[in-house]
Amino acid sequence: MTNRPQRFPALAQLANSVGDGAFYVTSALYFTRVVGLAPARVGLGLTLAWAVGSLVGVPLGRLADRRGARGTAVLLALGTSAAVGAFLLVRGFVPFVLAACVYASAQSGLAAARQALLAGLVPAGERTGLLARLQSTSNGGLAVGAALGGLALNAGTAGAYRAVLGLDAVCFLVCALILLRLPAVAPVVAGGRREQRFAVLRDRPYALLALLNAVLLLRLPLLSLALPLWITERTGAPAWLASVLFVLNTAVVTLFQVRAARAVTGLATAVRVLRRSGVVMLASCAVFALSAGRSAGPAALILVAGAVLQVVAEMQQSAGSWQLSFDLAPADRMGEYQGFFGTGVTVARTLGPLVVTSLLMGWGTPGWLLLGALMPLAACAMGPVARRTAGRARRTVTEPVPAG
Repeated sequence: MTNRPQRFPALAQLANSVGDGAFYVTSALYFTRVVGLAPARVGLGLTLAWAVGSLVGVPLGRLADRRGARGTAVLLALGTSAAVGAFLLVRGFVPFVLAACVYASAQSGLAAARQALLAGLVPAGERTGLLARLQSTSNGGLAVGAALGGLALNAGTAGAYRAVLGLDAVCFLVCALILLRLPAVAPVVAGGRREQRFAVLRDRPYALLALLNAVLLLRLPLLSLALPLWITERTGAPAWLASVLFVLNTAVVTLFQVRAARAVTGLATAVRVLRRSGVVMLASCAVFALSAGRSAGPAALILVAGAVLQVVAEMQQSAGSWQLSFDLAPADRMGEYQGFFGTGVTVARTLGPLVVTSLLMGWGTPGWLLLGALMPLAACAMGPVARRTAGRARRTVTEPVPAG
């Protein structure tokens, strides 16, 4: 037997993460300087787009279950490539919003379809380890892409920005071609009863688990938004330290995510690791708060220490949540359930910037402590919710198997 289910997903992840890394660091300036949109309109358009993406994740995941995860993933990778290509053609706000909605929807659906594909190809005991390797690969790809995007930023020309978008579109095309080489997973035969549609929306324990995970994901805007603002407005540290903290996070996840995931082997260990991540995240927020009003040297040391604690909590939270999201989802609705669980990332990206900046920039140190306190509370609550979810009545189904 070949190791395609292990190797090809990593290659596909590497391809699209390189494109994403380049896109993330240049897209804001492309839309404002080249397309000519006001920054507020760019923010509004992206918020609307990710809101749409969060709504379509479940039906697209359901489509992957019923029509085949591999084919759905390939089509959505192609859709993402086409949406990025459309950004090269937009010249106004409405076309921008339409292209962004297609982009966010395809990205949300692609994540759910790939999770369903992995569930069908990889034994349950190996999924968390594989996802850890994919996360490490993704961070490495993002770093490479960000470096390429940095070259475009240094050039500062419209042609350089367009070249980055072209690269991102090609990367998703390559991702689709790689996914096409994976074995197909047989679609799950629909039960035919209307009440079975979108069962995840009525699975209250699993929905609560996804909500708690979304709270833990409020850490996502910290490195990209909150810390750069905090460093420049509340500390004496140089502004470039924000990029150092981002690189530090990316490097640590690339090197150590697989090792961190080895401690997670089932529901009990996942719950234990999640509780630990909440406590570490609280400590991280408390350390970040200590940097307020400090001069450059002390502030920098404190911020680096906080960033180290934050990335440790991130790796633990990722590993624990992956295990729960797969183990507690019915095997015949893996795409649907993964699509719903994945909306936590979309919600954190949509609402997180407002919540985090209001707490930290508005309240300062008390805001850091309040944000930190939310983490162990949500993490500890996941234990009883996970046990309740595991004890719910499940349909007797056969786990998806490769079709060829």
